[in-house]
Amino acid sequence: MKPAKRGALKRRYDEPTVRGRIEALFLDNLGKILTRQQIIEAARDPKTGKDPENWHQRLSELRTHLGYTILTHRDRADLASQEYMMPDASRRATAGARVRPARATWAAVLARAGGKCEWNEAGEKCELADGDIDAVGGGTVKLTADHKQPHSENPAADPLDPNEWQALCGRHQVMKKNYWDSHTGKINAYAVMQAASKKEKREVFDFLLAYFAHEEN
Repeated sequence: MKPAKRGALKRRYDEPTVRGRIEALFLDNLGKILTRQQIIEAARDPKTGKDPENWHQRLSELRTHLGYTILTHRDRADLASQEYMMPDASRRATAGARVRPARATWAAVLARAGGKCEWNEAGEKCELADGDIDAVGGGTVKLTADHKQPHSENPAADPLDPNEWQALCGRHQVMKKNYWDSHTGKINAYAVMQAASKKEKREVFDFLLAYFAHEEN
């Protein structure tokens, strides 16, 4: 695999939305590495000059809503942390338009959550609240509604049932992706391995080589 070239901001990005500006940046740099800072600069509001706090969510939407492939260090060993690459402009079929919870449903979810992020990983809770500063992901926290069952599995979650939804901060919205189904506990092994470290990937690779070593060709 040849090392990828570095991308650049080739013009002023004045598309009307943050997602549109990030999409244009990647389409200008197909097959090239873009950094976190380059994405933030391209996504900057062309009128106010303000950096977007939700750029990582809009980046995730390019994958989930529009079907683009955007690689990170989880996918390629030659990409460093906070480096991204769109190999080509092809787009996968997506699960369809997202359903949003009704206003009363969202109010019930927030009440249940105590106004805090409900992310719970092996008993370790996030509990960041609206307006907090995320010390890990950066930016001001804004809680958003998340399907407990991944959107790719069930794009038609009941907008009137609070049990179908949970409140997550932006970082954990992105982190969750389709790792697991909160209703059934189904794990997306592919996504989990994407998130694993290089050392863990190597350990699983060696395990699979041994596991399949005695299969007949």
